[in-house]
Amino acid sequence: MGSLAPYARAEPDSVHNDDSRSRKANTRQLFLTIIFTIIDGNKQRISLFRILAVPFRPMTTRTRFAPSPTGYLHVGGARTALFSWLYARRHGGEFILRIEDTDRQRSTPESVDAILEGMAWLGLDYDEGPIFQSDRFDHYHEVIQRLLDEGKAYRCYCSRERIDAVRAEQMARKAKPRYDGHCRHRTDAPSENAPYVVRFRNPLSGEILVDDLVRGAVSFQNDELDDLIIARVDGSPTYHLTVVVDDIDMGITHVIRGDDHLNNTPRQINILSALGATPPIYAHVPMIMGPDGQRLSKRHGAVSVMQYRQEGYLPEALLNYLARLGWSHGDQEVFSLDEMVELFDITNVNRAAATFDTEKLSWLNQHYIKNIEPMHIARYLSRHMGQLGVDPSEGPDLVEVVMVQRERAKTLGEMANNSLYFYKDFDRFDAGSEKHLTRDAGNALQKLHSHLMALEEWSATRIHETIMDVAEDVGMKFGKLAQPLRVAITGRTFSPPIDITLELVGKNQTLRRLERAVEYTSGT
Repeated sequence: MGSLAPYARAEPDSVHNDDSRSRKANTRQLFLTIIFTIIDGNKQRISLFRILAVPFRPMTTRTRFAPSPTGYLHVGGARTALFSWLYARRHGGEFILRIEDTDRQRSTPESVDAILEGMAWLGLDYDEGPIFQSDRFDHYHEVIQRLLDEGKAYRCYCSRERIDAVRAEQMARKAKPRYDGHCRHRTDAPSENAPYVVRFRNPLSGEILVDDLVRGAVSFQNDELDDLIIARVDGSPTYHLTVVVDDIDMGITHVIRGDDHLNNTPRQINILSALGATPPIYAHVPMIMGPDGQRLSKRHGAVSVMQYRQEGYLPEALLNYLARLGWSHGDQEVFSLDEMVELFDITNVNRAAATFDTEKLSWLNQHYIKNIEPMHIARYLSRHMGQLGVDPSEGPDLVEVVMVQRERAKTLGEMANNSLYFYKDFDRFDAGSEKHLTRDAGNALQKLHSHLMALEEWSATRIHETIMDVAEDVGMKFGKLAQPLRVAITGRTFSPPIDITLELVGKNQTLRRLERAVEYTSGT
C-alpha cells in the first residue's frame, strides 16, 4: 500500500448490520455494489463506502513484524520476524515493519536503531516501513472517539486505589483479578475535570474461536474477559487498540507472533468486530527457552541479534538456526535462505517450546564458514580484524587467510584472533610454547634463516623445499623443525600448514621473527 487510509471513514452501519451474513453473501454484496456503481454514477460515493465497509480479505498476503523499541532485537523477536518474512515471501506477499513506540517513557531512538540494524544485518528486507505508531496518534484518537460515540467504549473514573482494592478482594476469595465494570453504565462524570481512562466494552457473553495455524482451534469465553483499557489517563492509546487499528489500516492478512500473545487475541478480535473488520489469520509460535527450561534471557548468554554478530556468527547461520527452532522439513538441518522460502510452511511449526542450543548454532556457523565463498566470509571477517586494531589491507589478502583458517574456527571472532600474527607482531610466546625453543632448535632456526633469506621466490612450495633441506642437513625430521618454526613465527603451537603460514606472513616478517626466536633460544 502506498498510503494508510483510515478504515474509520467507511460507513459503519453497513458493517454492523452484516454480522449474521455468510462470507458468500458478503462477496455477493461486493459484486452487486460494483455493478451498481457502474450503472449509476451519481451514487458512486455511497457505493464506494459500502465496498470499503464489506469485510473481505485482500488478495495479497501481508504480514508484519511489530517490535517495541524498548531494547535490543531479541533472538525470539528475530525468529518471529523471520517466520513472518518467510510466509510473505513464500506466498508472493508483502512484509511490513511497524515500530510500536506508543510507550513514550520506555521507547528510545537507540532501540529503534538496534532493531533496524539487526533487520539489515539479517537481510530481512521489508516492503513497507518502518511505520511508527507515534506518527499515528491523531488517528488512534479518532478511533477511540468513534468507539465512545457508538457506545462500544466508555470512560472509567475509578481511582487506582479502588482498582487495587477490588483486585485484592477478588484474590482473597481466589477469584480471577479483573475490572468489575463499575463505570460500564455510568453516564456522568464525578466532577468536571475528573481524570479517566477509556475502556472497551467487551461482550458479556458468547465464545471466541481462534483457528490458529500453529495451535489449532482455541476457544475463549467472553465472560472471562474484562473491559480492557484502550486509552490511558493522559489520552495515549494502549497496545490492544493500536495493534488492531494498524492491522486493519495496513491490510494485514496473517499475524505471526509469539504464543505469549495468544491470550490477547480474543480481546483484539472483539475490538476488530466492533470496528467492523474481519480478523486476520493468526499463528502463535512457541517461546524459546534456555537449557534450564526457563524463558531465554540474558542469564543464558547472548540473546541480542547484534551480540551474535559481535561474537562472529554469520547472519546465514543465525537465520538457519532460528528457522529450525520449532520448524522442520524432514531431517534437513542446513537451509539456504532460498530453500527456506521455498519450503517454509507455518503449519509445520511445532506447538512445543523450543530450546536454544548454542553448541548447535556454533556447529551451523562453522558449517557456513567452511562452505560459503571465502570472499563473502572475508567481508564479515574484515570488521572483526578492525576491532582488534588490524588494517586488513596491510598484510596478506584476507580471502587467502579465510581459506587457510576456515577449517579451524567456529566463529569469525575466533578466526580473527587466530589470524592476528599474519598482520602484526606478537609480544610474547603463548604459555607452554617456549618449550619448543631449545638451543638445538635455535641452531636449526639460525640455519633456516640463512636459507630463507636467499630465497628469490617466496612461495609455499619453495618454502617447503627449503625447510626439508635444512631439516635433512641438521638431522631432524620435518615435523621436529616445523614446530619450533611455528612457535617462532606465530607465537603459538598451532597454525595452518607451516609453509603456507610463512608465505602469508611474508618474507621480511618471517626473517625478523626468526631472528627474535634465535635470540630467545640463546638464553635458554
